[in-house]
This record gives sequence, structure tokens and C-alpha cells, in this order.
Amino acid sequence: MRRGPGGRGPGGPGGMHGMGAPVEKAKDFKGTVKKLLVYLGGYKIAVLFVMIFAVCSTVFAIVGPKILGNATTELFNGIMGKIAGTSEGVDFTAIGSILLRLIGLYLISALFQFIQGFIMTGVSNKITYRLRKDIDEKIHNMPFSFYDRVTVGEVLSLITNDVDVINHSFNQSITQIITSVTMLIGILVMMFSISWQMTLIAIMTLPVSLVVVGLIIKKSQKHFVNQQKYLGNVNSIVEENFSCHTIVKAFNGEERSLKQFRKSNNTLYASAWKANFLSGLMMPIMNIIGNIGYVVVCVLGGYLATQGRLTVGNIQAFIQYMRQFTQPILQISQISNVLQQTIAASERVFGFLDEAQEIPEAPNALTICSNGDTPLPTDVAIAGHISFEDVSFGYTADKIVIKKLNSDIKPGQTVAIVGPTGAGKTTIVKLLMRFYDVTSGAIRLDGHDIREFKRDELRSVFGMVLQDTWLYNGTIADNIRYGKLDATDNEVREAAKVAQCDHFINTLPDGYHMVLNEEASNVSHGQKQLLTIARAVLADPKILILDEATSSVDTRTEILI
Repeated sequence: MRRGPGGRGPGGPGGMHGMGAPVEKAKDFKGTVKKLLVYLGGYKIAVLFVMIFAVCSTVFAIVGPKILGNATTELFNGIMGKIAGTSEGVDFTAIGSILLRLIGLYLISALFQFIQGFIMTGVSNKITYRLRKDIDEKIHNMPFSFYDRVTVGEVLSLITNDVDVINHSFNQSITQIITSVTMLIGILVMMFSISWQMTLIAIMTLPVSLVVVGLIIKKSQKHFVNQQKYLGNVNSIVEENFSCHTIVKAFNGEERSLKQFRKSNNTLYASAWKANFLSGLMMPIMNIIGNIGYVVVCVLGGYLATQGRLTVGNIQAFIQYMRQFTQPILQISQISNVLQQTIAASERVFGFLDEAQEIPEAPNALTICSNGDTPLPTDVAIAGHISFEDVSFGYTADKIVIKKLNSDIKPGQTVAIVGPTGAGKTTIVKLLMRFYDVTSGAIRLDGHDIREFKRDELRSVFGMVLQDTWLYNGTIADNIRYGKLDATDNEVREAAKVAQCDHFINTLPDGYHMVLNEEASNVSHGQKQLLTIARAVLADPKILILDEATSSVDTRTEILI
């Protein structure tokens, strides 16, 4: 399976987020953050409201245990007073009032949380929509040399995995940072307000936990790295077996393939077991340390209560705060990992967006004069005369593919370019369509250097059919009509007849309305070529280029075409 940059494989955006998993780090943290803030800058007011609602929601939630502790104290004092005969018993009216206030606080907290989540979801989705839009626009403006060095998987990974990582970070991580920091500060304030001695004991458990976490992460990280590597190997084997299953069966290679898969799968299992076992030890050990802290706090709290320096409700509230105390610390630790992955993903996205684009069109670029249109000063009528004048070209500066090519092709003339594989036949076609610009010399169309034309205008003159066909998921008629979107059904049929594919189309279950699947595998390769020829015929170009376009077509049909 092809994986994107950084070796990301299946498993969701950004790979693993578990404790102990390796974290990909950005090369230019500050620069990438600045670029992200540019996208966030249009939503400053919305983000400000999110921060306010997040803080308010957290503050109201933090106050809850203290208020609940007051209810417990009221209940305890009432019972003890009844037993001692110093009071009439429990004041349920007072307890009910406290509980109503508590419910009100929790409802307001939940409402604020809902509002900030609603706003942030909208902001994050708008940002990712804009990012995907910018990436798509960039794709259409990239020079063809870019596609020679970048795989489809890498670009797909950018527009799906990396953008999803950014979306997740904006949608959750920003608010989590605010709530975690607010909660950490708020809980410390509440704990100190109850008992500074108990708070110091609670804090003392923190460095012990951090040491344990650090040791486990150090031990498990190498296994997580190996797990990612071995997962890639397993995916590659599965992809090879799936895509080449015909060859495997033809050469009786099933047993060899199974042995190879079992070996890689066993290696992955061993590495994954070690990684997950070690990371799984983290929470039980932290719970043990935390429970020891609870015992010490309860003993000290009981002593302070007997001295009259602490109420029962305050002890209950403190234990609740102590249980919540490690949550924001763990969340901040996890968020820091997510943020590093987000910056790394953003760096790849912005690296793509910063790639050099095609050379911009000249302000006075020539356009093609269409019949019936009012001619403009830049309009040129095209007859189809092509001349190559000392054309030299190389995909790299040190490797020249075409050297000093001279040729003159008259309108209406048919020319065949013949040569061995790698001689540069397809390269000439790419130069003519201006997918690449010549290194030296010039290609002229009716006396004009093709670099003087707008690219889309120049390409409208040509119809091109390649050996590697391209058909999309749609009806056969729509695929042919791609060459001329406003073509009538009769024009589509006439083009198919010229391309010698009308007969086979009519034998299909739904004829011209049959839907080609995603891979267009419900027609043969030769039939695909005929359909692409029909598409070019329908476009009715001045110049038709066939690059081994009938390589998979039978000889009789090729002669008819």
C-alpha cells in the first residue's frame, strides 16, 4: 500500500496518538504556526468567544465539587446534631437549595460547552474547506515536472490525512488546551483553599508519576517505531498479492505468498504486542501511585477534621479534586503530541502550497480566434502549421532527451514519429501541448511561438489520445462527451462510429447509458482506447495527436480507424 510522506499508513489521520507512540516533529515550528494563524485570522471574534465559553464552562464545572461538599457537610452536621441532641436533624431545605444551585451550574457549564463546540466545529471545517480548496487550485497550477517527482499517494495524503489532522486539532485541541490549563489552575486554587498540607501531598505524587511515564515511553517508543515499519511491510505484501493475484496463481505462488505474509505478520505481532503491553502498564502504575496518595490524603484529612480544622464536605471535595488533578496534565501531554503532529502535517501542506507554479501567462498572450466571434487584438486564426526549430529539451539539465530537432508539418499532413522506447516520442507531444517548455529553440504554430499563446487556448487546438487511457466513473456517453460538453446525442454517436466503437457500445446492457465503474474494468483495454479516440473525434480539433492510441486495438479495427 502506498503511504504518504512520513510513512503514514492506515489507522486514521496522523497515525497513532497513544502514549508512547513516536511523534513526528516539524522542521520549522514557528514559520508553520504563523501560516496556520493566517488561516485562523479571519475568525478572531469566533475564536475569542470560544475561549470565553470554554473558560466559563470549566470554571462552573470546577466549582461543582466544592458546592457538593457543602451539601455533604450540611447532611453530616444534621445527623451528628440529631445524635447529640443539639439540633432537630437534617435541614433538607438547605440541602435541596444547594443541590439546585449545583444542577444549575452544571447545566450552564454544559450549555457553554455546547456553544463553544458548535462555534469551533464551524471554524475548523471552514479552515479545512479553504485548505482543500487551495490545494485543489494549486494542483491545477503545478508544472508537469512536479507530477514526475511526486506520487499520487503523497498528494492524496495531503488532501485527506494531513488536512484531517489539522481539522481535528482546530476542532478539539485548541479548546482542550484552554479547558485543561483553566482546570489545572482552578483545581490547584480550590485544593489550596481547602488545605495546603493535603495539596502538597497530592502534588508530591506528580513527579513520581512523571518519572514512571518517562521510563515507559522510553522503553515502548522503539517498539512503536518498529510497529509502524512492520505494518508498512504487511500492507505492501497485501497490496502486491491483491494487485498481482493473477500472476501469483499462474505460477502457483500462493504458498510462497502465504509464507511471506505469515513471516511479516508474526514480526508485526511481536513488535505490536511489546509496544502495547508496555504502554498499557502506564495507567495501572499511575493508578497505584494515585491510590497511595488518596490514602495519605484521607488519613491527613481525617486528622484535620478531628481537630476541627476541616469539614467532612471539604475532605470529599478535595478527594474529587485530587482525582481530577491528573486529568488536565495527561490531556496537555497528549495535546502536545497532537499539536506536534498537526504542525508536521501543516508543514507538508504549506510546503506543497509554496511549490513553484507554472510560469504565468504573459499579459498580452495570444488567443485563438473562433468562427463567428468578434476578433480581438490578440486573436489569431489557426490553420495548423507546426514547425520545430532547433528544439532541445531535457527533463533535467544534465540529461538532454531531444537535441536540435527540426521539422515542418503542413496543415492536413499526417506525420508518424517512429523510434525505440525512450527515444522521446511522447516528450515531443508534451512539448507540443506545452506541458513542458523547450530548453532551447522554438516550436511555432502558424508562425507564432507556442509560448506566446495562453495555455488553455493552445491546448484547445489539439486533440490527444494516449496509450494510457483515462475514463471516469460515469456513462459511456458522458465519457465521450468530455471532449465537447454541449454535444448532442447524435454527435456522440457519429463520433463513436468514426472511432469504430458504436457497434460494441450497442451490444452492452445499457448501450451509451452504461455506467463505467471506477476502474472502467467493465470494458476491455482496447474498448477504452476506442472510447478515448471517439472523445477526441467529437472535440473536432485542428490537430489530432495519437500516441500509440491503437496499441490494444485489433488490426482490422485499427485499419478502419
